Amino acid sequence: MTSRFRLNRKFRRDYSRLFRKDPAAANIFLLLAELADDHGQVRATEEELCLLLNARFEDPRAYQLPGGLKR
Repeated sequence: MTSRFRLNRKFRRDYSRLFRKDPAAANIFLLLAELADDHGQVRATEEELCLLLNARFEDPRAYQLPGGLKR
């Protein structure tokens, strides 16, 4: 899988909005964005995603983008 994930203002805004509602879901959203290929497809099983989530994030419920959550 090749990825062209670019952190832009729209993604940061969507991530932050989702993080305020459900931090774990926001981090799954971030992981999926990082794993997606050029067509937005992620080819992974649920078990693989769980392993990747645990490997990628030290605390899956913590804010993961640089700069922190803007209030």
